[in-house]
Amino acid sequence: MKKYSAELFSFGLLVFGIGLSSGDVAWFQSEIVRLIWYLVAFIPVGFPVLKEAVECLRKREYFNEFMLMSLAAIGAFYIGEYPEGVAVMLFYSIGEKFQDRAVSLARSNIRSLLDVRPERATVIRDGHEVIEKPERVSIGEIIEIKVGERVPLDGTMLGDVAAFNTAALTGESIPKNIRTGENVLAGMIVTDRVVKVKVTKPYNQSALARILEMVQNASERKAPAELFIRKFARVYTPVVAGLAMLIVLIPWGVSWVQSDFFFVLNDWLYRALVFLVISCPCALVVSIPLGYFGGIGAASHQGILFKGGNYLDAVTKINSVVFDKTGTLTKGVFEVQQVQVRNGLTEEEVIRTIASVENRSNHPIALAIGRYANFRQVVIRQGIEVSELAGYGLKAFIDGKEVLVGNVRLLDKYGILFPSELTDVPETLVVCAVDGEYVGHLLLADTVKEDAKSAVAALKRLNIDNIQILSGDKQTIVSKLAAYLGVDEAYGDLLPEDKVAHVEALKSDPERYVAFVGDGINDAPVLALSDVGVAMGSLGSDVAIEIADVVLQTDRPSKLVTAIRIGKETRRIIWQNITLAFGVKLSVLILGAGGLATMWEAVFADVGVALLAILNAIRIQKRAR
Repeated sequence: MKKYSAELFSFGLLVFGIGLSSGDVAWFQSEIVRLIWYLVAFIPVGFPVLKEAVECLRKREYFNEFMLMSLAAIGAFYIGEYPEGVAVMLFYSIGEKFQDRAVSLARSNIRSLLDVRPERATVIRDGHEVIEKPERVSIGEIIEIKVGERVPLDGTMLGDVAAFNTAALTGESIPKNIRTGENVLAGMIVTDRVVKVKVTKPYNQSALARILEMVQNASERKAPAELFIRKFARVYTPVVAGLAMLIVLIPWGVSWVQSDFFFVLNDWLYRALVFLVISCPCALVVSIPLGYFGGIGAASHQGILFKGGNYLDAVTKINSVVFDKTGTLTKGVFEVQQVQVRNGLTEEEVIRTIASVENRSNHPIALAIGRYANFRQVVIRQGIEVSELAGYGLKAFIDGKEVLVGNVRLLDKYGILFPSELTDVPETLVVCAVDGEYVGHLLLADTVKEDAKSAVAALKRLNIDNIQILSGDKQTIVSKLAAYLGVDEAYGDLLPEDKVAHVEALKSDPERYVAFVGDGINDAPVLALSDVGVAMGSLGSDVAIEIADVVLQTDRPSKLVTAIRIGKETRRIIWQNITLAFGVKLSVLILGAGGLATMWEAVFADVGVALLAILNAIRIQKRAR
């Protein structure tokens, strides 16, 4: 309440003064007493505004809300309408306080959401735990994070798998399992055991620091509606000030020869003051930027980072979406999808044989086979001597038997018979032969993200009918994925320059507004070229994230749909505010000029519209819950 003490004091005197006037209290009927009384009520709320108006005059800024309110209040006192002069400043001051509070809340919500970096880190130095500020921890040092603590710095996981709460980065409540060698990011919370992390980035270059900087800088990139209102206010304010002057001067010019000159002057001056009060553009100037703040904040809570209010507008225009495949629609990680066996062997025996031969390789396919064997609880043979057959696979001897593990060409090379249909399989096959006989194979493929299919369906429900996939992967694989997802156009075997050419061709149609969604370094050129570049932030490359206009921290393609919906909701609320403000103000402006609206109605209409617009603007933040 202390923050509003000046307003409460003025409000008390204003109400008490109106009561004294209504009660015909004798001592209060004196004009000088009433003037002093209302001046005392005016000063706490009016002086700061008058001071700002004087500062604006010194800077030769003649047309702004401070000047409008000052002229209205001074004019009201001049014609003897003291209560209304106080009311102008009182309710303007209250409106400004609410506006400042709303803007401050929107900013602090965004910052508190993201700026969750710990103020200390536990560093292992010379075998001892040392409590240190994260800023003073060097790359390559080992830090320890206990259960429930937040990770202070980016690094790589040491030790076994551990679960992390990633909500601060992605908005996801489901814990994420991170294994040895995988990235751990600042802001994550350890949920199940003490972990150690090797630091890979300094404090001010962590993923969380980068996210915070992106969101904080978002306010600098203005949406078209914000830029329009700023330009409009520069023209609008002097125009209404000029009209208010004409409302006084025209009747004065007509009645200067009449005996009731001063009566006519005061009457039309009052109308002009009503005109000035209601014309104040505060509702538009504050609520529109606040609406974009709210949209950016709501998206941040969902793990979506807009790099400016202009991109909130841009996503609402998208009618064509182009996806990269690997790492965007798929997880970018090979997994065993199928096991086929022949000649009486069991699945476990084929898995054990292939995994034992591939055990010492660091190739992504070999690692995927090792993970699958571990998942199936198959014990792998150790110490097997393996020789590489470049371009074909591996050769080993197990229990005196020759074992071949590799691609289909390996079987051809050794003249081993195998099912002919294997040559037409688009996915990756790892075949196995023992003593010259084909015994089975593992089929591996990049796993489709769980929400990819629903994301495509949701985009179609938003009337985005042109959805395409561009990939460097084999055309057969890309076509199969497209058929599964319900995408009509899919192009494989593309180089980065081919993707650029394809998007350029799309953009040659002026009716097309293209969003490209990707994650790799090779996607950077096409991200920059598209109308809206969307990067996968969790696993995506730094280059892609820096160039993109929107970053999806969860790596879930369905978040693109959420981003579009938040953009549309924000835009809808912004235009509601514009319509509300213009509609009410135009109505009261006409009534005021015609003498049908009083200063009280003008004050309440101006402040009321501003407060309604502010409340409507912050409503978008409900999307964060």
